[in-house]
Amino acid sequence: MENVTDRTRNPFGMTPPCEAPCSSDHDAVYGYGDANADFHVVGDRPGTHGGRSTGVPFTGTDGARRLQSVLHEVGLLADSYADEPTVENLFWSYLHVCCSPDGETPDRESYARLERFFDAEFRAINAHVLLPVGERATDHVLREYTAQAQKLDLDMPALHADEVRGRGYLVVPVRDPAAWTDTDRERLVSRLNGVLGSDYRQMSDLGRFLPGDEPYRVR
Repeated sequence: MENVTDRTRNPFGMTPPCEAPCSSDHDAVYGYGDANADFHVVGDRPGTHGGRSTGVPFTGTDGARRLQSVLHEVGLLADSYADEPTVENLFWSYLHVCCSPDGETPDRESYARLERFFDAEFRAINAHVLLPVGERATDHVLREYTAQAQKLDLDMPALHADEVRGRGYLVVPVRDPAAWTDTDRERLVSRLNGVLGSDYRQMSDLGRFLPGDEPYRVR
């Protein structure tokens, strides 16, 4: 089912219970991008991956610039960097959209309180390819949306730009861009180009079980 909205910032009108705004202009760093995207980039929080002043995930940090540069090179962003990127078939969001006071880290309860907002938006987007960025986001995606979490070590240098098959999703873990080595960028570019050139949509045709010749495809 296609989402009908032309909003790129917080397209589903989420209202998470943030204790304080991120800035004078932004209550939180909401999900941003194409509401019908095939690619969903999942990050941790504004204090880790940026966006406090812009209100857009993965902006305002050196790591954000590195990641945006890769997404631009493979055709998912119009520019190599922008505070309000023009996206193509891409959505990105954080597990924890609220901003904590400088120097503070959200506790487990705070993440748990915001999880339902992330999950509702995640399922509304219903992307085919998930790109969790950093250890926390990768751990969450592997646990919640694949059956591989118990089989894989959470070794981000090793998992970076690999492919993990999930429950209807293709997962490509991404090492935190702030920690990238010389080869990490090219590994991710190569992997994403390979995915984009493949049939990455994990669909099954159940039409063979129904009368008639029409296909019936589901995730």
